Amino acid sequence: MKPIRVLFIALAFLSLTQAATAEPLTYTNERFGTSATFPADIFTQQQEPPENGDGLTWQSADGASLAIFGSYNALDETPRSRQATAKAAGERELTYSKAGKNWLVLSGFEGNVVFYERYLFGASGTVHGLVLKYPRSHKAKYDPLTGKIATSLKGP
Repeated sequence: MKPIRVLFIALAFLSLTQAATAEPLTYTNERFGTSATFPADIFTQQQEPPENGDGLTWQSADGASLAIFGSYNALDETPRSRQATAKAAGERELTYSKAGKNWLVLSGFEGNVVFYERYLFGASGTVHGLVLKYPRSHKAKYDPLTGKIATSLKGP
């Protein structure tokens, strides 16, 4: 009986280890070179790509979404000008915003949804973006992932 118990414990541990080490997915947009890495075991449902090929969006089973995209900086925005526009819009409850020389982070609430946005302003006149949204009720799950996903955002 003891060898069966040891085998059961070993199998249980193996299944937990595999779940905890699920392979991340790195998406790279061909049009703008925007890339980011995220847990593929959470964001499992890739949505239809837009016709212009600017990025992709993934959904999770529990209502979260992750969009990774690039765009031309047609309005010649800076991190600070986009930050000012977001603050002035007043459409969302902006609880955090910080801008650097070539980056911007915006975070807050849209009703019962948490949003986190990160933008990198590329030297080639492009903006690389990441938008993560999830229900407030899942903050404990997504808050620890947000920083890891956001810091993986890259662009030429």
